[in-house]
Amino acid sequence: MLEIKTKTFNELSKQELYDLLQLRSEVFVVEQDCVYQDLDGKDQKALHVLGYKNDDLVAYTRIFKPGDYFNEASIGRVVVAKNQRQFKYGYSIMEASINAIKDFFNESKIKISAQCYLKQFYNNIGFKEVGEEYLEDDIPHVGMIKN
Repeated sequence: MLEIKTKTFNELSKQELYDLLQLRSEVFVVEQDCVYQDLDGKDQKALHVLGYKNDDLVAYTRIFKPGDYFNEASIGRVVVAKNQRQFKYGYSIMEASINAIKDFFNESKIKISAQCYLKQFYNNIGFKEVGEEYLEDDIPHVGMIKN
């Protein structure tokens, strides 16, 4: 069971910000061997959903209200530490993120840009593909919507 914290950028402690950037870099840059600009200027607008296990950050997303990333509310930078994936924390952090969008933004329609190899995972929680596949940072992605 994850302990979930949802915070604005300004509410994040220095340690929380360091931890979330370290986790994102560990997975998206090192594990996926993808050089890209993670610090994209959008963290300041996002709400940050942090999933802790025994005081360690093991899962994370950032969420946006409609218009701040896509026209719809959105979830991005979905990440679970590699050594914690067998516990299915991706489902826990996504459920917390979907609930946070309802609670903070009063929205139920959510759009994501999903890595294609995770389509089935997102299908399992109600997202459906929209449009064609495309490359984002040389990784195949597809738009997905949950109503």
